[in-house]
Amino acid sequence: MSAVSSANQRSAALTLVSHVLCPYVQRAAIVLDEKRVPFARRDVDLARKPDWFKAVSPLGKTPVLLVGDTPIFESAVICEYLDDTLAPRLHPHDPLQRARHRAWMEFGSAVLNGIAAFYNAPDEAALQSRRNELVQRFDTLEATLGAGPYFSGERFSIVDAVFAPVFRYFDSFERIADFGFFEATPRLREWRAALAARESVRRAVAADYHERLLVFLESRDSALSCRMRQNALHAAAVQD
Repeated sequence: MSAVSSANQRSAALTLVSHVLCPYVQRAAIVLDEKRVPFARRDVDLARKPDWFKAVSPLGKTPVLLVGDTPIFESAVICEYLDDTLAPRLHPHDPLQRARHRAWMEFGSAVLNGIAAFYNAPDEAALQSRRNELVQRFDTLEATLGAGPYFSGERFSIVDAVFAPVFRYFDSFERIADFGFFEATPRLREWRAALAARESVRRAVAADYHERLLVFLESRDSALSCRMRQNALHAAAVQD
């Protein structure tokens, strides 16, 4: 790539095509914020995908980053592009450590899949099973963490941007019941708290994110939504 082409890309307007609840969008939003680069955000309704969105998102998913008129899709690819083109660098400079970070980014995606399986579990037995699988994932993650406050110590990295949306789910889950996800993972609890306090993480979602997420969770035909409805009935009975 020529120096002129690279400079043109860095100066191109950036638009993050997003969905209000998508955790993968949050990754890209956090990285953009950490780069202190201005960008526009354009939300789409994934249940009613407009034609313009289908044209820029071959997989029909968010996020998509529009660099000028050029779309980049898939959150990991977007984050890598941003780190290649904009300072400060969030990935480690050492190639081996960079590869390690990329591997844990994939682990973060696997945890998100486990979260979806948890909130879609059809009955209590499946809910408990999916809960236990997540706890096992967190035990694995706990074993790799150091002193913190972030994944690699004092330096915020793309791995942190990946796990911040993961942990944000549990702020909502804990409003429903005490599932004990982090009872045996003190370093994970500290990491979660450090990420929740970071401005880029806080700004990655709208102020009403948790309310929207709870509405989404309650709309599922799942064991978790059944618990939510039971909680609402109990609260109403107490008030009466």
